[in-house]
Amino acid sequence: MKTTIELPDATFRQAKTLAIARGITLKRFFTEALDDHLRRCTRTVDSDAAEVPWMAGFGAHSNLADENHHVHAVIAQEFDTVSPEDLA
Repeated sequence: MKTTIELPDATFRQAKTLAIARGITLKRFFTEALDDHLRRCTRTVDSDAAEVPWMAGFGAHSNLADENHHVHAVIAQEFDTVSPEDLA
């Protein structure tokens, strides 16, 4: 996937210098760095899920069964609706 990110000039120059020193492309350098960071973050999240910032707002152990049931009911109702172009 292609994406565009904005980096400080000094960070970009340092990353490019390290990539060249390692004999790898800048793409590979960033991919490896991001993969490593994601692995470390995932271990931290897995080891202490209650510390995940978004859980403070929604609750780590909220029971969403009622909400899931409601969503599924709305979806089922919409699928039961026949649109005029389907009748033609």
